[in-house]
Amino acid sequence: MREKREEKTAPPATSLLDAPERLSVLHATVPDMAVPDADFDGIAEIAAGLFDAPIALVSLLDREWQWFKAAVGTTETRASSENSFCIHAAADADSVGLVVLDASADLRFRNRPRAAGAPFLRFYAGASIVLDGQPIGTVCVLDVVPRTGIAPYLMEQLRRLADLAATLFKLKDEARRRAIKEAALSREEQRHAMALEAANIGSWLWDVRSGMIAGNSAMMRMFGLPAGRPFGAREVFGAIHSDDRGATFAKLRQAMKADEEYDGMFRVGDTGRWLLGRGRVHDRDSKGNPLTFIGVTIDVTDQQASVQRTRLLLKELNHRVKNTLAMLQSLARQTLRQTSDPAEFMTAFAGRLQAISEAHGLLSDHEWGTIRLADLISKQLMPHVSVYADQIELHKDEVLLGPDQAVGLGLVLHELATNAVKYGSLSVLNGKVVLTARNVVEEGEAVLHLTWTEVGGPPVREPKRRGFGSILIERSLDKVLGSSVKVEYMAAGVTALIRLPL
Repeated sequence: MREKREEKTAPPATSLLDAPERLSVLHATVPDMAVPDADFDGIAEIAAGLFDAPIALVSLLDREWQWFKAAVGTTETRASSENSFCIHAAADADSVGLVVLDASADLRFRNRPRAAGAPFLRFYAGASIVLDGQPIGTVCVLDVVPRTGIAPYLMEQLRRLADLAATLFKLKDEARRRAIKEAALSREEQRHAMALEAANIGSWLWDVRSGMIAGNSAMMRMFGLPAGRPFGAREVFGAIHSDDRGATFAKLRQAMKADEEYDGMFRVGDTGRWLLGRGRVHDRDSKGNPLTFIGVTIDVTDQQASVQRTRLLLKELNHRVKNTLAMLQSLARQTLRQTSDPAEFMTAFAGRLQAISEAHGLLSDHEWGTIRLADLISKQLMPHVSVYADQIELHKDEVLLGPDQAVGLGLVLHELATNAVKYGSLSVLNGKVVLTARNVVEEGEAVLHLTWTEVGGPPVREPKRRGFGSILIERSLDKVLGSSVKVEYMAAGVTALIRLPL
């Protein structure tokens, strides 16, 4: 006859130790279970007093160890979970609790190490600590002396102490989680505050009812107010430029009334710096009245200056385009009068256009401000020479030219260079041009004296007829009051004396 094999199952008490749901609740709620907590000492002391027992514990049952969060009558902080009395109390969490009057007479416990050996425990009473439906530990009392019985109300009181311990564990867990969130929020707020400071962005909060405005140091710095304390709204709004104050406050009131975002730009009175403000109502009372208004301010002075500069440049460019078109028309007419040959006209006219273009290019690179005389000379003369350093000798002071001066002088240099290439010193290999530029003061005003001298060229004769080039040399600087150009046809080479107020 075949023997029926007996199936072995783990006892319910020990299987509780490995229950995933129970361990999940335990570890999530009490991550520091191995650390004693004085907040539970009172519960252990009350339990010991109720039962007149020498030992009382508030313990937690992990998979391997039973940890003592509070203990009376022992200095130990842990014991084996599997060999504990408490595992049986926790396994029967629905009952009032577990009572063992004499462990030496109880088959479940008489062979346990602490019953069979020191300290020879005999009496035990424990109630389960239940969290989220899971038994995570016990409140218990122990004695080395057996008892014949206990009053029923004692177990009721022990049950209440276990429930109190469960509530305390829950509250401490909620406080811990809240502290973690608050710490994370504080770090996030600090990070945001540092980012705002690094980006020079002012942040502020306006308590509408009290009329006080608190802001970060960047905001206070923008308004010219000392950092570190809140200011009245009147004081902050008073820092706004008087011309912008009314419109700014009207926009704020409209945003508050319509529950819209405020977006406005204004100047600070003391510094004249431009600020961009944005914000909205943060919360309102039960009647819909605004309580707090939060926002940011950004210093946009540089952007405003850039916009203004762009407008001025466009205006200047428009003016220059009109002048240039008029100049080109005049150049075209005068050049055409001097020649009937289309190819010769195109060569002469294209060269003059290039001279104007080079001057305009330099001015555009410097946003139509000022350019260096040396840069203008090299731009105009480079196309007419083979080796610039050998054929152009320059002795100069540091001179800056404005737009009218640069365009006019550029044409003069072009015409002189063109004539030098055709008839003068730049028409031969060893010829060169010597330029001397001096910045002198005449009657308190800066004036450029520029001398053009051709050296090493063929003998020069004064032309019998003045061509358009000569007229252009004399008239290119007409837009600069007080300027003059005098050309002398010396036998050794052409010399031009240029006077140009700066």
